[in-house]
Amino acid sequence: MSFKMQRVHVFHAEVEDRPGGIAAKLKKLAEAGAHLEYVYSQRSPDKPGKGDLYVAPLQGASELAAAREAGLHETPEPIVMRVEGDDRTGLGGRLTQAWEIAGINLHGLVMSAINGRFIGYATFDTVSDANKAATILAELGTA
Repeated sequence: MSFKMQRVHVFHAEVEDRPGGIAAKLKKLAEAGAHLEYVYSQRSPDKPGKGDLYVAPLQGASELAAAREAGLHETPEPIVMRVEGDDRTGLGGRLTQAWEIAGINLHGLVMSAINGRFIGYATFDTVSDANKAATILAELGTA
């Protein structure tokens, strides 16, 4: 099995919790040529009528300028790691159990499998947890 895990630099903006609240920001990025692999949004638990939008990757001057124009900024938290590799039955369970045994508390996890491959995004509270998780993933890949 082969696995790869790498840090993703994520951009964030607060959005209005209404139809089109996210669309306007994504449209600006699309017009700048951004090819987003990670788009995550959720309602804000603390601010009624607001939500949070996270996107990645953004590259080059035009994409970064469009992000600033849309109110997006790079955010250091949460720590987001892109995970990909060969799909195997029960892999998600084995991986998250290994992280649990190592004392890693996930902030969030989204994974999908297509045509024998999986891709996902794991979010962690600390860089230390993300680094430990990457080491464990590499060990699972050689087992």
